[in-house]
Amino acid sequence: MYSSYEELMEFIEGEDIRFIRLAFVDIAGFQKNISILPSELKRAFEDGIAFDASSIKGFGDELYSDLLLKPMPQTIEILPWRPSEGRVARMFCHIYRPNGEPFELDSRLLLENAVREAKKNGVKFYFGSEFEFYLFKCDEDGNPTDIPFDNAGYMDIAPKDKGEDIRREICLTLLDMNIIPETSHHEMGPGQNEIDFKYSGALSSADNGVTFKSVVSTISNINGLYADFSPKPLPDKSGSGLHINMSVRSNDGTDYSRNMLAGILRHVREMTAFLNPCEDSYKRFGKEKAPKYVSWSHENRSQLIRIPAAKGEYKRLELRSPDPTVNLYVAYTLLIYAALEGIKDNIEPPEPINVNLFSADKELTDTLEALPSSYEEALDIARKSEFIKKYLPGGYFRSSL
Repeated sequence: MYSSYEELMEFIEGEDIRFIRLAFVDIAGFQKNISILPSELKRAFEDGIAFDASSIKGFGDELYSDLLLKPMPQTIEILPWRPSEGRVARMFCHIYRPNGEPFELDSRLLLENAVREAKKNGVKFYFGSEFEFYLFKCDEDGNPTDIPFDNAGYMDIAPKDKGEDIRREICLTLLDMNIIPETSHHEMGPGQNEIDFKYSGALSSADNGVTFKSVVSTISNINGLYADFSPKPLPDKSGSGLHINMSVRSNDGTDYSRNMLAGILRHVREMTAFLNPCEDSYKRFGKEKAPKYVSWSHENRSQLIRIPAAKGEYKRLELRSPDPTVNLYVAYTLLIYAALEGIKDNIEPPEPINVNLFSADKELTDTLEALPSSYEEALDIARKSEFIKKYLPGGYFRSSL
């Protein structure tokens, strides 16, 4: 979009942008930012804007705690919900140490490195995400309650589905920020919603995921509601997942889809602590369309990996275990390296399990490898994994776990 300071300033002045949010994520994937005036932008590009890293989860302690943010001009987006006069824009940033070295715990940097490694091997990966979330009412002071916004069910319509106008507003806001939503509907739980957006390259898809959660939270708040992205907000109702769609294209036209699938299945248990990074994540598994076993099949929603009925550019695999608490930069990083291993080693996936695993006989399920049953088990597997140690920096691993 914009590749230089001069081009960016012309855009900023033309759009009457008065504040710029320099954005990044902590190790858990939560967006953070610091605001500057356009007059400080040149300094941000040349020297970086300093912040206290010791106050950001996983970024270190008070010793040598200064880090610097340098914005990426191609990521600038105007925040549509802010005033049209004196507008506010957001840019994602690279994080550097004061000596100019990239900060090794920057999860966007991890993904950039994975994308570069894929390019060296003649392939490019594409990702799309399907976010589920709950809308809860707020009390008279604006604090969230545990009362769902409605009591509608799967794909119900208004007036039973009260979230219809909220989803519409969210989708229009996403379009204003150049994120293309594909579908939206009410999900199974009361007050539960789903919005899916179009696939893109790994970095833009992860950026879009961070932006998506910010948009949903903001638009919900404007409408007096609270958007909950936790995996199991209501104990006796459907959990919220974040299905990750992934495809691969090669420079020579080779179809590496089966190798990609095999690589991910090989390492998925080791990755689960990062795909499902909280205790409640494991309360979803094995019920209400959330997987339990390391398996795959075509079209089958009881599997860990489903191959949807799609053709051409929409042909992909769908990983069904992650939930919205995931740091997408880390998730995509690990998925790319697992897929690359499958491609390099030319491994083939096991036979598909073409049965409904939610109602399958124990005689069958006992033969299948299961996902970790708790966060503690997932952490233990991750700590012992040479694959995780190879691709996530030691500091990140310790801070995450």
